[in-house]
Amino acid sequence: MSFNQYGNRFQQTTPAVLNLIIINTIVFVAQFLFGGLQAESKVTDLFALHHYKSDSFHLYQLITHLFMHGSFFHLLFNMFALWMFGSIVERVWGPKRFLLFYFICGLGAAAVQMISYAYDFHAIDKATLSFDELMKYQQILRMNATVGASGAIMGVVAAFGYLFPNTEMMIIPIPIPIKAKWAVTGIILIDVFSGIAGNPGDNVAHFAHIGGALTGFLIVLYWNKKNKSTFY
Repeated sequence: MSFNQYGNRFQQTTPAVLNLIIINTIVFVAQFLFGGLQAESKVTDLFALHHYKSDSFHLYQLITHLFMHGSFFHLLFNMFALWMFGSIVERVWGPKRFLLFYFICGLGAAAVQMISYAYDFHAIDKATLSFDELMKYQQILRMNATVGASGAIMGVVAAFGYLFPNTEMMIIPIPIPIKAKWAVTGIILIDVFSGIAGNPGDNVAHFAHIGGALTGFLIVLYWNKKNKSTFY
């Protein structure tokens, strides 16, 4: 994916984005060293986002899960998207406003993911379980944790599509440039359809993506209508 307009002036990494990339990379290395890439590990138990009924759930996970990733390519793709879109958005808003926006989108993504958890497990949550069944249920919840910056980044992507709707982008393997507003809409719709389909082999947190994108869009829409220069 690349931009067809604006040239090199949009390719310089801005400070907030650069620091987010560095922190995410450091956390990934720490995960690798301490076994946090596994679904069942102390690091995952502590910092990934768990179902609110899981024994492993902690409130701070609403933020900490944003700095964890499940694999090198998961990290690479997310940091590339953050660099590509985030550097441009941060240049418009400045680092302080961008960071606040980023973390609010991350919280919005976490909230929608929690709703998804509640829906997926509602039948079991309402059932009366024996001790052994409860232990098995807790094991399932432990393994269904969410990691990744994707939710917050999807908010940034939505903001980019709103701020620069007519910027042309080249998306592999599509052979023609596509305007950002259509590309971003397409990305979000793919998440919506994939989330609804619920493919058992799909381990992507589509509803977290949707939550982040929706939060980002609503913030930018509100900010634009109110024309507040003191957003933060």
